[in-house]
Amino acid sequence: MTQDFKILEGAFVVADAHYSHKRPELLAFLREIHSKKLSPSQLILMGDIFDALFGQIPMTHKKNEEAIELINKISLEIEVIYLEGNHDFNLKKIFPHVKTFPISLQPLACRFENKKVLLSHGDIEAPLGYRIYTAIIRSSIVLYLLRAVDFLTKHSVSKRLDLYLGKKDDCREFVGLEKFIYKRLWQKYKCDYFVEGHFHQNRTVEMGDFIYINLGAFACNQRYFIVKSAQDIELLQEKNFSKGI
Repeated sequence: MTQDFKILEGAFVVADAHYSHKRPELLAFLREIHSKKLSPSQLILMGDIFDALFGQIPMTHKKNEEAIELINKISLEIEVIYLEGNHDFNLKKIFPHVKTFPISLQPLACRFENKKVLLSHGDIEAPLGYRIYTAIIRSSIVLYLLRAVDFLTKHSVSKRLDLYLGKKDDCREFVGLEKFIYKRLWQKYKCDYFVEGHFHQNRTVEMGDFIYINLGAFACNQRYFIVKSAQDIELLQEKNFSKGI
């Protein structure tokens, strides 16, 4: 974990938008923030905001150019915190004014009022095989090799990846989520709230020592969340961005 960050009342929290040409709704959402039609005090991006955005693969930058530009413009006006996911990583150079946190610095320790909140994309505390896999795919050497292969094969790697990702069901139910979460997190962290995305379940689980919140995915019905301190709201108020494009 890294240092405590302050979460602001009215912050927007967005997870798992999986933005691509097949899921363009995020663009309209970012445009509304940039134009001040939506006015978050802070923007917290919880990973997998893009379906594929990798620091060393220029083709993924090109495909996401407009969304990248909007996030960079927003970051000049309000604080933007970006927890890298398993679909978007090595982002520091892409977003120079955004506070980016790789998997190695997650969960991110934050404070909201007098509460301790831990934020994570959600692919931490994984089995050894998955941890090895995530280390390999984030390796600069591996990504530069993929970049070369992609270029030499007229972007066949990018095309295959798009085809694979386009077939995934990002809104399916995770049967046995509560048991899985207890096994991953029980007695490992001290906090008031543990918030993550990755699993797309939009569920809250009482863990005894803390409240676990698994965020609903923006990719599913354009869900996002606003940080609230009202007594009848458990930290986050769910909203649906319905404008689309």
